[in-house]
Amino acid sequence: MIEAIKLPEIGENVESGIVVAVHVNAGDMVAVDDTVIELETDKALVEIPSPFNGRITEVLAEAGAQMNVGDVIARVETEARAAPDEPDRPPRPSEEEDGAGETVLPEEPPEKTVPEEKRSVPAAPAEAASAEQNNREHRPPPAAAPSIRRLARELGVDIYHVKGTGPGGRISEADVKTHVRRSLPERSDAPGVVPAPQTADLPDFSRWGDVDMEKMDTVRRLTANSTAASWATVPHVTQFDEADISDVAAFIDKKGKAAANDGTKITITAVIARICASALQRFPQFNASVDMANQRIVYKRDVHIGIAADTPRGLLVPVIRNADRKGILVLADAIADLAKRARSKKIKPDEMEGGTFTISNQGGIGGVGFTPIVLWPQVAILGISRSAVKPVWDGDAFIPRTMLPLSLSYDHRIIDGADAARFLRWICEGLEQPLQLFLD
Repeated sequence: MIEAIKLPEIGENVESGIVVAVHVNAGDMVAVDDTVIELETDKALVEIPSPFNGRITEVLAEAGAQMNVGDVIARVETEARAAPDEPDRPPRPSEEEDGAGETVLPEEPPEKTVPEEKRSVPAAPAEAASAEQNNREHRPPPAAAPSIRRLARELGVDIYHVKGTGPGGRISEADVKTHVRRSLPERSDAPGVVPAPQTADLPDFSRWGDVDMEKMDTVRRLTANSTAASWATVPHVTQFDEADISDVAAFIDKKGKAAANDGTKITITAVIARICASALQRFPQFNASVDMANQRIVYKRDVHIGIAADTPRGLLVPVIRNADRKGILVLADAIADLAKRARSKKIKPDEMEGGTFTISNQGGIGGVGFTPIVLWPQVAILGISRSAVKPVWDGDAFIPRTMLPLSLSYDHRIIDGADAARFLRWICEGLEQPLQLFLD
């Protein structure tokens, strides 16, 4: 009997993926749970197993092709179907060798991808691009200030396509952002995934020299789309502060040695995650989302904190569920486990969904501050930079203290500057008084 091996449901709101590798050929014998293909979804790599025993008669999946749930991967002449009364087994995470290392510490760079196309001979511009250029040459430049033109370039907007609402058709910042929002396609049902705004075509760079081009992989494409749309949708403001972590660093050093005997490594990220979980309960507007369609604010009772992880595939953000119900040691184990599986491509799609707040720690790489982008539909994200020993005046003399730079980006639609300052100061005070971690 000929049976079809179809792409099963992989996870909530995951409808498709890109075939990374095909592990069977026509004529091969397969057993139940043998891997037939590897599929890369939005942010996870999964193995798709065979639900049958038998001989492969036809393979329809091809490496690099997109497949949707329900598509036929291959056909197999069956000997016997495994567990006929049970539903198809879900795909298993990839069995690649585990990665190692802490969250967001720099990894060895992945092997350089061979460029998909190398153009050594300048190509003539496309006819449509030439026509557009000719039209522009005969049109007056749009009325817009230099700062507005720069904003349009940063958002990838062709300012010639923006309708100005000011006097004489002058273009304002609001006009540019309105154009971006109207350019968004119908929103995706996948949580946390925001469609990217439409952008203007690039010029033909080969007119001025040789260029290399390579296709964006899945993670980079989704990151680009999500960050661009988040930047256009969320009115960002960033609040900066410094925390004196001299005492908490000593606490980590002391408690960390004892915890290390049990296989747990306490990190500043785990401590900050615990403090943030308490802060999100005290300041509920930071654990919320903006529903502009219905003119309301959605407050979330559960605290799910995303921890940004730097991986060879790009930025991934695994989520710790119910972080407010976990202690520092449990959080430390969870962060290490999620980061390890994210780097080894064993993270599951549903483990990167549903975050209500995000922490991005770049301290292991360097830098004195940065402005992280809010991950819509969240309304805030905390950035951690590298700590440094600085002289601090204690009233009598300057003493050396370890200071940690923090940056909080937030959605100004529902969070005011004063609230952001209080929220970040509360986190700093939690770091400066580690005893409070046990009293909370």
